[in-house]
Amino acid sequence: MRLPSFEYLEPKTIREACKLLAKYGPEARVLAGGTDLLPKMKSKEITPRYLIALKSIEGLDYIDYQPGKGLRIGALATLESVRNSPVVKERCPVLGETASLMASTQVRNLATVAGNICNAVPSADMAPPLMVLGAKLRVSSPGKGRLAPIQDFFQGPGQTALGAGEIVTEIVVPNPLPKSGSVYLKHTVRQAMDLALLGAATMVALDGKGACKDVRIALATAAPTPIRALRAEEVLRGKVIDDALLAEASAAAVEEARPRSSVRASESYRRKLVGVLVSRGIAQAMSRARAAGR
Repeated sequence: MRLPSFEYLEPKTIREACKLLAKYGPEARVLAGGTDLLPKMKSKEITPRYLIALKSIEGLDYIDYQPGKGLRIGALATLESVRNSPVVKERCPVLGETASLMASTQVRNLATVAGNICNAVPSADMAPPLMVLGAKLRVSSPGKGRLAPIQDFFQGPGQTALGAGEIVTEIVVPNPLPKSGSVYLKHTVRQAMDLALLGAATMVALDGKGACKDVRIALATAAPTPIRALRAEEVLRGKVIDDALLAEASAAAVEEARPRSSVRASESYRRKLVGVLVSRGIAQAMSRARAAGR
């Protein structure tokens, strides 16, 4: 199937790209890796008249760490580069682990982390780990840019908080909390190259006595957007986590979830997965937090 006709634009700067996007509005789409956009164009699910390609803008494919500021991931950094990055493995290993669970090597070499976020599907794998890590998105625009918390970014299936002419140009991940651990668990039908029936990211930080100083839980495919399980977090925060408390938090996460039935899984099955993955994820994150504190 052939792509519908469109005009291919190659801006040389971020500012130029933002101006083009503002000019052409809903008739335009931003092209980074294209692994989500081009299949939708081939199926005519979307038919933009203008593609604004970011590939000609130099210096957007970086993965960088700055002491005191954290990890910075540019808009053209691919999933494969994140998977193999030594600095990611050292500072935020859960991001590399998550990337390794996504798609195939060929797709990961094209697909970008920013694109996975901006596509804003409920099953976006990179969203939950970035949410529990407290990531922010650097948003550029024709005017003044802004830094937006990722948990406020998703507005609905395929819908984001981006305004006219705005482009996500960087993902900023702060330094992990002391004595903390994070994990992302993904349940799929196949072992590789499959969308998540349910995904759960967890982060646990322990205090000096082994109690839960802070905790974050984020879910994919559990609602119309990736979500935080805030009530489940409150069950655990400030307490010594035992089996009974873990069961209570998992039950709270199940109550917070708003999954839907689809050809891939029923609503009730996804609810069961929420409980299972949250319980396992908290336990594994705690184990990593204890190891980090040694």
